[in-house]
Amino acid sequence: MKRAVPILLGVFLLTGCGAHSIQELNGGGHMGHGAASAVPGAAVGAIGADFNPADVMFLQMMAPHNNQGVELARLAADRATRQEVKTLAAAIAATQETEAASMSAWLSEWKQPATAAPDEHAAHGGMPGASEKEIAAVANAAPADFEEKLLNMMIAEQDDAIQMARVETATGLNPQVKELAGRIDASRTAQIKQMLALLGQ
Repeated sequence: MKRAVPILLGVFLLTGCGAHSIQELNGGGHMGHGAASAVPGAAVGAIGADFNPADVMFLQMMAPHNNQGVELARLAADRATRQEVKTLAAAIAATQETEAASMSAWLSEWKQPATAAPDEHAAHGGMPGASEKEIAAVANAAPADFEEKLLNMMIAEQDDAIQMARVETATGLNPQVKELAGRIDASRTAQIKQMLALLGQ
């Protein structure tokens, strides 16, 4: 039976500002650049010293967004009926959990807050993602409706991630963060295709 496919609408606006190094924002001189790059699913590596406000905002917004996605994806373990849905959701949860850990570690290394102030989120279009009420509605959905509701919400979540990643690619400075954004764009695009296919079955 074919399931309804959502209309995806996601606009995330972020204005990139001037570039700064860690020491320029926190005082002091030049620092050396880290060499390790971010790979979803890989261990946290060193992060380069140079970054701009767009890099910081991307990490501050994407890390909690990833954590929310993990919470949502884990609902599939007990409630999804199809193994394909369980497997995809488990892979998404594992990847996003590792990404979020890397993002938080990089912000800490840069001596930046883990999350932006609410007014900063509002200035950039608000924090994307589902509300706790919406997640609860999926968690409590009737068995016959659960997979459809879960996949629709996960598609919307991944679309939000794509929009944020593309803004970072266009306006960010730090090479590792921009590489991670590119990987997020590619992986979420592929995941959306998989989920749309599952909805169509």
